[in-house]
Amino acid sequence: MSIDRFTPEQIKQLEKNPNVKKASDKSITYTEDFKEHFIDEYNKGKLPRTIFEEAGFNVHTLGDRIKKTTYRWKQQAQRLEGLKDTRKGGSGRPRTRDLTDTEIIRRQKAQIELLKQERDFLLELKRLERQAIKKETLSRKKSMRSSDR
Repeated sequence: MSIDRFTPEQIKQLEKNPNVKKASDKSITYTEDFKEHFIDEYNKGKLPRTIFEEAGFNVHTLGDRIKKTTYRWKQQAQRLEGLKDTRKGGSGRPRTRDLTDTEIIRRQKAQIELLKQERDFLLELKRLERQAIKKETLSRKKSMRSSDR
């Protein structure tokens, strides 16, 4: 699958558009406001090409990207995070730089909170197990009493 690349002139034109955060020869990063506007208009029944034209884009420059972008944004709108760009956080790759003291403290607080929740869960599980064992023991005693009679 080949990638249609943008020319330097097309990149400059795209970067002038207020709905574009960043443009390169391979990709365009749109503003979150534009993504939300696009989804709102699309849900009202407007065609994707029309929305992009009204936003000041040259639809011939974008080509098939409009169709692919529409599909991707519709999928993203269904997510819990919505249309927010999630590439910056949680990629799974460990950081290579040292953390600041504030970042270390924030992470440790989050870890402590998680451990507290785990502890509370385990304590509740233990309590429920004891309760179930107690009920089982009582029911055995009752059944033994009734069989003795």
